[in-house]
Amino acid sequence: MADQRFFTTTGFEFATLIALGGASYGVAEAGEVMATAARIADADADSWFDQWMATGEACRDSAEQAEAAGHVASARDLYLRASFYMGTAFFYVLATRDPSRSLPTWRRHRDAVDRAFALWPTPVEAVSIPYEDTALQGYFLSGGDGPRPLVICVNGSDGTVTDMLTAAPLDAVERGYHALIFDGPGQGQALYEQGLFFRHDWEAVITPVIDWASARADVDAARIALQGWSQAGYWVPRAAAFEHRLAGVMVDPGVVRVGDSWTRHLPPPMLQMLDGGDLQEFDAYMAEGMKQDPGLALEAAKRLEPYGTDSLAKVLLELRAWDLTDVAGQIRAPILITSPDDEQFWPGQSQELHDLCTGARSRALVRFRREEGANWHCEPMAPRLRGQRMFDWLDAVLAG
Repeated sequence: MADQRFFTTTGFEFATLIALGGASYGVAEAGEVMATAARIADADADSWFDQWMATGEACRDSAEQAEAAGHVASARDLYLRASFYMGTAFFYVLATRDPSRSLPTWRRHRDAVDRAFALWPTPVEAVSIPYEDTALQGYFLSGGDGPRPLVICVNGSDGTVTDMLTAAPLDAVERGYHALIFDGPGQGQALYEQGLFFRHDWEAVITPVIDWASARADVDAARIALQGWSQAGYWVPRAAAFEHRLAGVMVDPGVVRVGDSWTRHLPPPMLQMLDGGDLQEFDAYMAEGMKQDPGLALEAAKRLEPYGTDSLAKVLLELRAWDLTDVAGQIRAPILITSPDDEQFWPGQSQELHDLCTGARSRALVRFRREEGANWHCEPMAPRLRGQRMFDWLDAVLAG
């Protein structure tokens, strides 16, 4: 897969490839993606936000017209694409001229996907899952009547509900599984409406989710699998190391040390500042660096937001606890770990996680290659290929 086909800004390019790949699940239309990308000025957050929102609003207007005319399938598809495009715009809203649009934009995106789910061809149930002194909100997508296996799907550090549909839930339902999507701490509604920030001990999140799911009459509690993509390649194995009711685990890709994606490009003197506790000096140097790196500056605010701080130094210190080295051996469930060529955030860590999972009943490291158009983080241009390989493996694991 050729690099930099649309933008020189890596973040813009990667998000555009994700959008193109999403066309195979109906969350995007290839022509709409390419037409929108052609209108965007490279490295310009305002241009990115304005053009993706324009495409999203156009889809929403058409959805409302289709729904009013009784064209249910058309309305559903249009609402879904509206939600995805607005979510794509949303990622860079904090870097625009008016960051205050963040929450209204997120709500606009979420309302569109809610309208799509209301018109879904199979049952989609909005659910509330008890969690500590509050509840986590999500969606239960039915794979059919009767007790069935369930795939609990965990999003990454910045994905939306609509993004997550391309990572496993639709593949699951097509194969007769139930699928559960939910916003955990630091994600979606939990972040923007409830003020819940990321935590490293994801077993504290997954155990109540499994408690809730196991109590449902339509779920086969002996066949619950846990799946995660992007940064959930850390959260899911972390949870599986402590929660042993799982029948299978799938991560795309494997992540052992989350902080490496932040620190591996930093020079030793910067790391020494962290070790010495010079947090203000570190942040000051990073602020200067962002002036020289437009791509870093575009993404910085969004990356820090779910940690509840605007200090990169504080996040990097927090991330030292986000390490599976000493716990991955406690995973008991069979585990599948994807390993795409040209992984840009956690290179080599899929193999490392595979080697650490010595206690798993079985483990599979599944390569995705450049020659088959499946390289880069989370295989943005080959989601159907990823889904096929993951669920063929899960089918076999659950049958066994």
